[in-house]
Amino acid sequence: MTVVPLSPVLLTLIIACCTLFLIQLAFVLGIYNRIHQACKKLSGSPADSNTPLPPLSVIIVTKDTGKVLEENLSAILEQDYPQFEVIVVNDQSAGEDENILKRMEGKYHHLYRTFIPQTARYISRKKLGIAMGIKASRYEWIVVTEPYCRPVSPNWLRSLASHFTPETDIVLGYSNYFPAKGCFARRLIADTLFHSMRYLGMALAGKPYMGIGRNLAYRKRIYENHKGFSDQLVLQRGEDDLFINSVANSYNTQVAVHPDSIVRMPIPPYKRIWFEEKIGEHVTGHLYHGWARFSNAFETWTCALFHLITLAGLILSIISFQWIATGVFFLLGLVRFIIQMIVFRNTAKDMQEKLCCVFPVFDLFRPGRAGGQRHLQIVQIRVLRAPGAEVHRRNGAHA
Repeated sequence: MTVVPLSPVLLTLIIACCTLFLIQLAFVLGIYNRIHQACKKLSGSPADSNTPLPPLSVIIVTKDTGKVLEENLSAILEQDYPQFEVIVVNDQSAGEDENILKRMEGKYHHLYRTFIPQTARYISRKKLGIAMGIKASRYEWIVVTEPYCRPVSPNWLRSLASHFTPETDIVLGYSNYFPAKGCFARRLIADTLFHSMRYLGMALAGKPYMGIGRNLAYRKRIYENHKGFSDQLVLQRGEDDLFINSVANSYNTQVAVHPDSIVRMPIPPYKRIWFEEKIGEHVTGHLYHGWARFSNAFETWTCALFHLITLAGLILSIISFQWIATGVFFLLGLVRFIIQMIVFRNTAKDMQEKLCCVFPVFDLFRPGRAGGQRHLQIVQIRVLRAPGAEVHRRNGAHA
């Protein structure tokens, strides 16, 4: 049987596909698999740890969260931790939040409340609230979370504090949504898990570039030395990711991956709430220092190109009866798919997520969604920088 030589086009596609395959493999095994590798090294529960537990201050900024605040605040106030305080900063709530806080203050003596004055304008009220909470705090370690977030374990603070070493200034934690039915809910959970695999994986690799204010701890000292949020006062967002991007490095940052360190939140009632939040993340991501934003974009585009070139190579090789080339393209696509699914499955299991059936579809359409979100960045940047145009993230989720 005569073997038909490979055409220059097919040869070029094979070389490109192999190159993209190696790049994708480096990201999957070198970054996205880091959480699973860290979980494999865990031993025992944070409650059994002999690590010193320094006193800490939990800061929450609330606005019209009502019963959600009461339910989640109880889970935080009843944490199994020797010495801590919870400071809730009320941002001009209609009245229910204040009544709830007054009632809970009588039951929990380590709960303190303050409020953002109405005269505060032309500055992010979320940043101002956190700054007021830090100023009112008595302890060196600050833990930041949101009123709609709930720890899954009474050992949440212990799990974070187990990383409070003398060399550590920042501890990043994992957060995601409560399990829920429906395609939209599964998409959100998968997207949040993948985002966590990216930024927590980078931190575990010694390249921290962001944090999320739903589950985040840092020293008051590093906040004060950086002069708080003074370098981003013009922005309405960035009190978590941009701040961490400015102060984190490979020596002062740790990641809490124990199941007890997880916090969860409800699925947003409207799709636009989540979509606006994702756009906001892309906008602040555009302002990151360092190579992280280029690395993330590079990974996304190499993923898209790998899918396109693999599909084009399969079609072209089948049409031209180049079966060896067909086998090469099929094998590269299959191997990447298997490795990606194994890494995702292991990480999802470690983080107590059930998403194995969702991720193949998510991985296929992820580059397209990322490109569509970046297309709207210019509009969001104008809104983000507009004085007095503050939009409180997930405000509608409290309805």
